Amino acid sequence: MPKLTGAQRKYLRGLAHGLKPLVRIGKGGLTDSLLQNLDGALESHELVKVKFADFTDRKRELSGQIDRRLDSEMVGTIGHVAIFYRQARDPEQRDIELPRRTRPS
Repeated sequence: MPKLTGAQRKYLRGLAHGLKPLVRIGKGGLTDSLLQNLDGALESHELVKVKFADFTDRKRELSGQIDRRLDSEMVGTIGHVAIFYRQARDPEQRDIELPRRTRPS
C-alpha cells in the first residue's frame, strides 16, 4: 500500500469520527488472536478504531507493530484510540475512495 498523504489522512480521520472502536487492546496486549480479529476488521471495513484499554503509555509503539504486521497505516489518534486504514485487496469490496494524490509543482 502506498504511503498516505496528509490530505488523505485528514479525510480518513473525518470518516472515522462517527465510528466506534471495533477492537480493544487489554491486558493481553498484541496477541495473535487480537491481530487476527483486527486483520478481519480491516479487510471488511478498511477503516477501524482500536481502543487501548491497557498499554496506553505504549500505544505509539504498539501501533507501529500493528502497521508492520498487518500492512496497515495508522492515520491518527484521539486519546487512547488509534485509527487504522488498509485498502481492501479486492477492488470490488472497496468502500472508501481516497482523495487523489496531487502532483508536486
